[in-house]
Amino acid sequence: MGKAESIRAVRGMKDMLPTDAPCWQRVESVCRSVMARYTYQEIRTPCVEQTALFSRSVGENTDIVSKEMYTFDDRNGDSLSLRPEGTASVVRAGIEAGLFYNQWQRLWYIAPMFRHERPQKGRYRQFHQVGVETYGYAGPAIEAEVIAMSHALLSELGLTDDVVCEINHLGTTEERTAYREALVAYLMPHKEELDADSQERLLTNPLRILDTKVDTTRALLNNAPDLQDFLSQESKQHLETLRDMLNDLGISTKLNPALVRGLDYYTGVVFEWVTDSLGAQGTVCAGGRYDGLVEQLGGHPTPAFGFGAGLERLVLMLQEKQTFVNAVDVVVLAENDERVSEVLSLAAVLRCGLPNVTVSSQLAGGSFKSRMKRVDKLQASYACVIQEDGISFKSLQTRESQHGLNQEEIVKILKEEYGNE
Repeated sequence: MGKAESIRAVRGMKDMLPTDAPCWQRVESVCRSVMARYTYQEIRTPCVEQTALFSRSVGENTDIVSKEMYTFDDRNGDSLSLRPEGTASVVRAGIEAGLFYNQWQRLWYIAPMFRHERPQKGRYRQFHQVGVETYGYAGPAIEAEVIAMSHALLSELGLTDDVVCEINHLGTTEERTAYREALVAYLMPHKEELDADSQERLLTNPLRILDTKVDTTRALLNNAPDLQDFLSQESKQHLETLRDMLNDLGISTKLNPALVRGLDYYTGVVFEWVTDSLGAQGTVCAGGRYDGLVEQLGGHPTPAFGFGAGLERLVLMLQEKQTFVNAVDVVVLAENDERVSEVLSLAAVLRCGLPNVTVSSQLAGGSFKSRMKRVDKLQASYACVIQEDGISFKSLQTRESQHGLNQEEIVKILKEEYGNE
């Protein structure tokens, strides 16, 4: 019988290997810490939703819904989709559970999302986002808090020197409609000069053309109508007040009149933290206001503001700055296979008596020399070697050793070293 053909991962869906785990754990830990300090509450929603949820919220004509969703019919004939983003699911859950009407909610999530698009650095078909959602709060104050929270997350990861906060105001529905008509009127005579995606968007979602990366299309936009000219004084004042609040918090912003978001539900203030360290995938964190979404999905009118940040991109940026390893404080091993049960016993005592100390039990066989080679690869601080005449306690940094110790003496030494009571 021949060797079975191996099965590879689905294209664009990446494994997180043990060598990557410490960096991922660092990012996730910082996310949870920041959310807890701001007293935001975690919410978890299913990976699979009714397709109509996303077509109604994200927009039928967006690339996400029209080209990128993983959609299928289940056995009952219902059209279901893997969620391509988190906000629509949170709104659906909030309406269903009665979380929004005459209430104020500060929520967050961390979860996988799915989009069938061309994989590249920092962009995968299964990716992970941390998201923040606020409901019931109108005005710039909550926007300042949420953007400050995104800044705190980036700051704690040591990434603020690598990013810039770009900001814009998309106007009210009326202001945006007027601008949309003016933009279409300007671009329609130049339709054949636009790239293929922009030609399609001209008929479906013309504001997305402002976000093009195609140089010839960008050149055409140099003389296009400016969204800022269509904003009311109230909208302009809102943005100015927000930027002043952020400045008072030590957060500088850059006005980007071409900044739009790829989802139809955004209105009012939008923002992005962008970087040039990830190549084409320069957006690290992005969000904005979506006041009409709750009503659009069947709830009462509710102001809303939030953001999402891609964990893969945060991990990539962090790995460029430092090396992460699985921390091991103490390794327990035996000089021969006959004493392997004593390895399990000592490791159990240490884990019970020293809950803040990481303990690795080495159970693989081989010569003592090969065992010590495996220990060295762990970059641990100390090794406990079980020998015939007792336990040898060794510092793997200084190479100093103490011999003939018992379990109680080992626990005492480690308690003094790590401050465990």
